[in-house]
Formats: sequence, structure tokens, C-alpha cells
Amino acid sequence: MSIKRYGVEGGKGTGGQHLPFARAVEANGWLYVSGQVPMVDGEVVVGNIIVQSHQAIRNVLSILKEAGYGPEHVVRCGVWLDDPRDFQSFNGVFREYFGANPPARACVVSSMVVDCKVELDCVAYKEPTT
Repeated sequence: MSIKRYGVEGGKGTGGQHLPFARAVEANGWLYVSGQVPMVDGEVVVGNIIVQSHQAIRNVLSILKEAGYGPEHVVRCGVWLDDPRDFQSFNGVFREYFGANPPARACVVSSMVVDCKVELDCVAYKEPTT
């Protein structure tokens, strides 16, 4: 089995801290993307749930693209919302990116480790090339 790790050379968290995990890990066609928050260059973007959802999802899609996957390969997403009242607004944004190929999904309300409104991760799959 071949395992490839993306982003272990120095992912950055808030304040530029080095994060001790890979952005994603690929094994036998499966890609596991670590939780993504609405962060750009180590700082959380300012904005409401819609603004932050777009950025968090773009961060996931960027990692998928780096690994050669697309939204059509996503089989499951996990979503954490800071406020349950944001559920419908988040769904509207999520539908923009995954509406054509909806994955299985879990969504929970949770306090966040960083000061943001949303975090999501995903698992993607495509046939391994030989």
C-alpha cells in the first residue's frame, strides 16, 4: 500500500504556528482531508457564516485539487458549526459546491478551537492509477 501525505512540510495555523498534521493523506485511492476552517495565510477571514463557509469549502477544494481530486470524488463530509442557527445558511453555500454530487454528511454544533463559525473535513475516493 502506498501512502502519500500533503502539507506536512509546514502547515500554518493562527498566528503562523506550525501545525503537527498533514493537510491530507492519500492511501489506495482514498483521500482524507483534515478539518479546514475559513483561514487564509494563517488568519481567520472576517465575516458571517456565508463568507466563512465559502472560504472553508474553498480550502477543502484546494487540497482536493492539489491531490488530483475534485468535488465529485467526495464521499463524506463532516461539518462543525458554532451556532445551530447557521445551519440553513451553511447548507445554501454547501449546495453551491456539492449540489451536483452530494456526499454523505454529518453536521454537529460544537465550539471551535479557533475563533470561527465553521469547520469541515472530507473523505474522497477515486480509482487508484497503476
